[in-house]
Amino acid sequence: MYFATSSRRLRLETLVRLRWLAVAGQTVTVVIVSLVLQFPMPLPEIAALIGALAIVNFALQVIFPATQRLEPIWTFAVLALDLLQMGALLFLTGGLSNPFAPLICVPVIITFASQPLRHAMALMALALISITALGFSPYPLPWYADYIDRGGPVMLVAIWCSIVSMTTFAAFYAYRVSREATLLAEALAATELVLQKEKHLSQLDGLAAAAAHELGTPLATISVVIKEMQRELGKDPQYGEDIQLLRSQSERCRDILKRLTTLNAENEEHMRRLPLSSLIEEVIAPHRDFGLKLTVVEKSGRMGEPIGERNPGILYGLGNLIENALDYARTEVVVTVEHDNRTVTLTIEDDGEGFAPDILLKIGEPYVTSRRSEDRAGGLGLGLFIAKTLLERSGAVLVFENRIAPERGARIIVRWPRREMEAVRN
Repeated sequence: MYFATSSRRLRLETLVRLRWLAVAGQTVTVVIVSLVLQFPMPLPEIAALIGALAIVNFALQVIFPATQRLEPIWTFAVLALDLLQMGALLFLTGGLSNPFAPLICVPVIITFASQPLRHAMALMALALISITALGFSPYPLPWYADYIDRGGPVMLVAIWCSIVSMTTFAAFYAYRVSREATLLAEALAATELVLQKEKHLSQLDGLAAAAAHELGTPLATISVVIKEMQRELGKDPQYGEDIQLLRSQSERCRDILKRLTTLNAENEEHMRRLPLSSLIEEVIAPHRDFGLKLTVVEKSGRMGEPIGERNPGILYGLGNLIENALDYARTEVVVTVEHDNRTVTLTIEDDGEGFAPDILLKIGEPYVTSRRSEDRAGGLGLGLFIAKTLLERSGAVLVFENRIAPERGARIIVRWPRREMEAVRN
């Protein structure tokens, strides 16, 4: 998907600002350590490294516009350069003994949070090599002259393990959070597209009636002109038949427009508001030809049933759940409808294999397949996520579970507060 690709491109301005922050932080640290604390350190080499980072950053800022989005490979190159520059600074200032050594994991975390996994793993490998090289730094830590380091190799190994562990854990955590956020954003975008399509389809009847109303006036004028022409030329052997054909076709158009106008005038309220039983029938009707038994059980009857506004989200969501149940059922799907003064409940049950136990708690998440079956190819779970999202937006609460033995199959319970099913939007 284009959205997934573009979301992996970082703005160059973001990286440039982070780099200027790194240049400022490194400069201030070196000034304090060397001039204020007067600790010995290789200043020319350190100044060259900081200067090189500043020059490269300035060049990027001048050459490219601030809105430039980098391809993943170039983002990897920029962050790899940052990692190597930080590693070189630490190598010159005591290696793993330097208190700032954990900062080497920052480029790795940024990569795992924003870039493709293959580039992130490559930068992780480079970071591990750099961290290992820091353990062999011959440069002492800038510190007091009479300080005696009693840690020895054991302490260096412990520091190496801690930095590697922190880098790995932080990178994995950033990747998981970023991945889930990206999938959720893409799934919500797909949900909005589906909802817009359903709303568009539900508005076609009103558009047809409006078109009939607008076309009525010019058609009436055409009919009047045709009658005048028929009166003058009706018996003409050359034009009489053509004029008669025009009149018959204009009357046919008038009848069609009359039916559309009548539909809008007489049934507009029926099309806009639906009793619960009509809503269920409209959802189920397209699925009666699946070849399986589809049964509707109305426990509360139709007396006093809620009447609400037509909601494309409810129609699509329930239709998707029923279609999913029919896809996995063996012989039958039962839809049970029940309502009282407080709630409206719809239960969908099938006699298939049911939900897999290991994913039952994740049902409804984007890109999670709802069930497993050896003879059916599993989907991505996006359809079920869209249905769940749309129904929850209508005020419903959904429960996914398996039927209690000895019965087999899955059960989905959709429950609304009755006021939500009777609400009329202005």
